[in-house]
Amino acid sequence: MKKYDVVVIGAGPGGYVAAIRASQNGLKTAIIDKQWLGGVCLNVGCIPSKSLLRNADLAYTLRNRTKEFGISFDNLVLDFGAAVKRSRAVSKRLTKGVGFLMRKNNIDVYMGKARFDNPSQVSVALEDGSEEILEGKNLIIATGAHSFTPPAWELDGEKVISYTEAILQEKLPESVVIIGAGAIGAEFSTIWNSYGTEVHLVEMLPHILPLEDPEVSRELEKAFKKSGINVLANHKVETVEKTKNGVKVTVSNDGEETEINAEQALVAIGFRPNSSELGLEEIGVKLDEKGNIIVDDTMSTNVSGVWAIGDVTGKLLLAHVASTQGILCADAITGKNTRPINYTMVPSATFCHPQVASFGMTEEEAQEAGYEVKVGKFLFRPNGKALGLAEPDGFVKIITDAKYGEILGASLIGPEVSELLPELTLAQKMEMTAEEIATNIHTHPTLSEVLMEAAEAAIGKPIHM
Repeated sequence: MKKYDVVVIGAGPGGYVAAIRASQNGLKTAIIDKQWLGGVCLNVGCIPSKSLLRNADLAYTLRNRTKEFGISFDNLVLDFGAAVKRSRAVSKRLTKGVGFLMRKNNIDVYMGKARFDNPSQVSVALEDGSEEILEGKNLIIATGAHSFTPPAWELDGEKVISYTEAILQEKLPESVVIIGAGAIGAEFSTIWNSYGTEVHLVEMLPHILPLEDPEVSRELEKAFKKSGINVLANHKVETVEKTKNGVKVTVSNDGEETEINAEQALVAIGFRPNSSELGLEEIGVKLDEKGNIIVDDTMSTNVSGVWAIGDVTGKLLLAHVASTQGILCADAITGKNTRPINYTMVPSATFCHPQVASFGMTEEEAQEAGYEVKVGKFLFRPNGKALGLAEPDGFVKIITDAKYGEILGASLIGPEVSELLPELTLAQKMEMTAEEIATNIHTHPTLSEVLMEAAEAAIGKPIHM
């Protein structure tokens, strides 16, 4: 038996960050993962998908916008397989980097499947068939989540696929039905459509990206339709059937059914926590009705010495949330003072085209919470940098409290808005007002000027509108 101060189960963005911070705090640390360092995010999620999206951006420009940019050529060839190979190289580089960080911080790595023997001990079935028993004063569960597919849809990895197969397959589908218009559905719609795939995007709720401000969702829907994506919001999937040449997906809207035939169907309707097969019930760790591990503000479970972070807690399924929870948890274990995470104000981004980013409350949510709301909105269309980039669509919308000027949230859609959002989240965290953003000098010409203009609109003094 090997003894540690901290044993982390799961080496994704939450787990490996928690392990590094625990080691930095002077704790002897080990980390376990049954598949790969870096977790889903670095291997088959956020990192390789951003690489594919960059290729998609180039592909879309070459296929659809060459005349606009004064470019001409004959016999364009787009090699989707090469794009996937590049994404794998990017992923591999970063996962190697995580391995380096483990060595640098003297963290012992065990590749295998872990299960609790008791609240301070886990058995690890290693890849070579042997077993290690690790004892930890503190054990952090960071096992993440997996995509959910209704059993009747029979996920087979070829005709009916999850995001894992979608991101790894080197063959470009000629046609695809994407079921679910959250971040994964929107991003793969962008990727495949850019390469010329016939894309049908189905969402049961009234709008795509249903958790975003409805105004943003409508703007994205308009952009998707303009690019040729068949958007079917407010449509319920009734059946997914495999055919000789692919799949037949039957959807309904107000009782009227439509059949869509395609080569593949991508199921992207949600996730379930990886909380089973760990032996949590035997040691008394409490789960909610969905299987998420229940934690307090320090990421502690109800069992002393057992902690949980990341997607397995069901708080917010975002890599940066998992990393933040990991640091908080490792500091709490050391006895440091920690601040609870304000999940309402956590930023999020969807890297479709155009990009979407947001944090805090939407206009509707702020009104429902009882605030007297004042909104500052500015379009990208008058912005010189956006016009120069030939990306003039979209807007920035800042939600403020009319009484005190407090920033309550923001919704953005347009070029590189994922990179613009941190100015607003930092301003909110430091209790700045829209007026202070408006009076901050922004470099010209930049996309960030749209933030300044939206802030000026929020205080009733817009310049360029």
